[in-house]
Amino acid sequence: MKLNELQDNDGAVKDRMRVSRGIGSGKGKTGGRGVKGQKSRSGVSIKGFEGGQMPLHRRLPKRGFNNIFAKKFTEVSLGRLQIAIDAGKLDAGKSIDVEALIAAGVVRKAKDGVRLVGGGELKSKISLAVAGGSKPALAAVEKVGGSVTIIENGPDAQEAGSKA
Repeated sequence: MKLNELQDNDGAVKDRMRVSRGIGSGKGKTGGRGVKGQKSRSGVSIKGFEGGQMPLHRRLPKRGFNNIFAKKFTEVSLGRLQIAIDAGKLDAGKSIDVEALIAAGVVRKAKDGVRLVGGGELKSKISLAVAGGSKPALAAVEKVGGSVTIIENGPDAQEAGSKA
């Protein structure tokens, strides 16, 4: 067998249907789109249109509140940190901050800051500088002898006085 003799099995690849290529093709004239009108044209989408009746998405009441000032944080789990330390991407001896996490490939973007969450097990003694963290995650870091410094613009800045 030679590379130039490779080919698919018979029937493995189906030929593309060439629509609107004459009546004899079986998909001529309207090209499988039905009859004339808006829906037979290209580039038209009338999703949610109910024939002039008020659409369902407009009949239902608006609900909830979207806070435009809410900060979006990138969450990092303890297990993810431990994996990066074991792989040698993070140095447990040095202070770990946002720049170190990005350089190690633990997070892609910091958004408004990095927040530490539980999940996984931390075995290494580390010192972190993050925007915030959950109580179980902060307790887990302190349990192995590490420390967490909360950066003042984070979500847990009010509680930082007792932890930092």
